[in-house]
Amino acid sequence: MTPPRRVLVAGISGVGKTTLARRLSARWGLPRWELDALHHGPGWTPRPEFASDVRRFAAEERWVTEDQYHRALGDLLWERADTVIWLDLPRRTVMWRVVRRSAARALTRRELWNGNRESARDWLRASHPIRWAWSQAESRREATAARAARFPGVTVVRLRTARQARRWLRQT
Repeated sequence: MTPPRRVLVAGISGVGKTTLARRLSARWGLPRWELDALHHGPGWTPRPEFASDVRRFAAEERWVTEDQYHRALGDLLWERADTVIWLDLPRRTVMWRVVRRSAARALTRRELWNGNRESARDWLRASHPIRWAWSQAESRREATAARAARFPGVTVVRLRTARQARRWLRQT
């Protein structure tokens, strides 16, 4: 298999997009762009240069990133991608992962992006990944399927279980 050149990793919050993007970057030698790091400024405020930063790297010939921030970016990344790896895992798997990740972040107070840290208090926000993953899982699944239909030239690899994702990664 010839490695893709512009790869999006799709799925709901907490599904493992960043982890898979990191692994694909290492395996295929693709520059990785983490959209959360580009989006979140200090105090969790959106960085004004976010969209222009994304447009700049999206114009490059090789990259891997996560499929998110559709309100700000529209279809920009889908228009440039040649491959989408869609982590469409069961809700129970996603919720276990996102809760475990958020708890670890809150306990360790590890810096995430631009001085931001997650706390248990943040879990009350409607936009927090735990609440987002629970409430938006189905609409996100539908939106990703609709995008895949609108971009038939993009290769979409839909992985429906963690086992299937691990097997696929070993085989690439």
